[in-house]
Amino acid sequence: MKSWLIGISAMLLTGHVWSYDRVTGHDFASRSEVIASNGMAATSQPLATQVALDVLKQGGNAIDAAIAANAMLGLVEPTGCGVGGDLYAIVWDAKSKKLYGLNASGRSPKSLTRDYFIDNGMTKIPSHGPLPVSVPGAVDGWFELHGKFGQLPMAQLLQPAIGYAEQGFPVTELIGYYLGRSAPKLSQFPGFTETYMPNGKIPSKGDIFANPRLANTYKAIAKGGRDAFYKGQIAKDIAAYMKANGGFLSYDDLASHRSEWVEPVSTNYRGYDVWELPPNGQGIAALQILNVLEGYDIQAMGFDSPDYVHAFVEAKKLAFADRAKYYADTDFNTIPVQQLISKNYANKRRALIDMNKASKRVDAGIVHGDTIYLTTADKHGNMVSLIQSNYRGMGSGMVPGELGFMLQDRGELFSLEAGHFNVYEPGKRPFHTIIPAFITKEDKPWVSFGVMGGATQPQAHAQIVINLVDFGMNLQEAGDAPRILHTGSSQPTGQQMLDGGVLSLEEGFSFMTRRQLLKRGHTLQQNSGSFGGYQAILRDPNSGVYYGASESRKDGQAAGY
Repeated sequence: MKSWLIGISAMLLTGHVWSYDRVTGHDFASRSEVIASNGMAATSQPLATQVALDVLKQGGNAIDAAIAANAMLGLVEPTGCGVGGDLYAIVWDAKSKKLYGLNASGRSPKSLTRDYFIDNGMTKIPSHGPLPVSVPGAVDGWFELHGKFGQLPMAQLLQPAIGYAEQGFPVTELIGYYLGRSAPKLSQFPGFTETYMPNGKIPSKGDIFANPRLANTYKAIAKGGRDAFYKGQIAKDIAAYMKANGGFLSYDDLASHRSEWVEPVSTNYRGYDVWELPPNGQGIAALQILNVLEGYDIQAMGFDSPDYVHAFVEAKKLAFADRAKYYADTDFNTIPVQQLISKNYANKRRALIDMNKASKRVDAGIVHGDTIYLTTADKHGNMVSLIQSNYRGMGSGMVPGELGFMLQDRGELFSLEAGHFNVYEPGKRPFHTIIPAFITKEDKPWVSFGVMGGATQPQAHAQIVINLVDFGMNLQEAGDAPRILHTGSSQPTGQQMLDGGVLSLEEGFSFMTRRQLLKRGHTLQQNSGSFGGYQAILRDPNSGVYYGASESRKDGQAAGY
């Protein structure tokens, strides 16, 4: 008894009692990984994760589970996604042992031209209202994924979300908070209060919220397929609503929409192939950052070091300068993707970094030529990396008639600068921030992951890879680790970086590191809400066992069976 008391006293004196169950050794680790062998789902909302698992248990595959979870998220997390937005996905198909990429982003209205904005004295496209609305691509994306890989009927996949939409679900604290923040701005637009403010108030934490309008929309899609959305009554209702409220999105814009299957692109980072989708998204910025950083001994620098943070931020500035100039719709421009993600190009760009001084201005290189993220995996080895969003959280504010969802405002990301790759043009896909990611090793699937959060995404993608590969963190630690966020780089809308931008470091980086970064010329500021939301699934290449991880900063959940 006496020796036991002495042992406890020693633990209390050294402080180790607080980390008795923390076997990882990292103070920032929020929990251990989730481990299962028959299937895994990681989404940003526990109810959506459970829906995905139910689909897997019913005999559905990872693709079915991803679609069902996304439909559910459109209901329970309307502050980040919905059928009024766009979708991108990377799928590992176990049968063909190959990655497939889907770009399900919509295009600008054909009847709206750049001249309209210029003639009305605008220097940028508005963030809300009818003008930034582009064709919502998510529903077509579901059916493309389902047609190529799905197993269970689409009606069965949508039924859980329909049931919850009719019966209601308890609003989480985080979603209640974001709904409360959105209401003052978006309630001025027709349709918002009728859908999102039942009884005249925004639902808050613990309130049961139902969306019968969205249930009816899902029922129509389940019965009539993608054409019910793009060519049926839903399309007619959207077009009529937009016309009545000064918009340009038309029935023809919806009826002519199509998604596109694209080849994912990759770079090899210290033996691991990191995959992203090509523009109009920003995924290749993560590959450019990694290529530049591969020239440094990141592991030797250490995680909490001024050298690592400085090198990362400077590499990010270089990649984002190219992002601002070159990333756009490939149907309208020849984008030099392979040159931008080449090792030779990275070597030239790396030479511009001064390890002792933060750059204040970065030019693009010379070459020729709010959101949700979810990932699912099944017992067959199929894995899905899927991201879907309305942009600016809930979107444009435009909620058509009785449909129960908000239209996206992705068109805001077009530039109005004549001659810019991303300049507004009719029928064009805007520059996009949402990006799914995937890692393979020796041609075998390893990690399906993503991090939602605007321009945070490519920075966070690169950091997840570095945390896994250079710092040897496990899947949960890689997401829990404090993040680096640089803002103020040149934008695809034409805005230029001013005075080096601003660096934000999450809690966990030391005072000494911060002080050294200030000495090198970085401007540091506190940031409490823009570090993104992470979900990931890792597959053990030998046993086939899945490891799941979810964002500790939000409502997310990873679960398996």
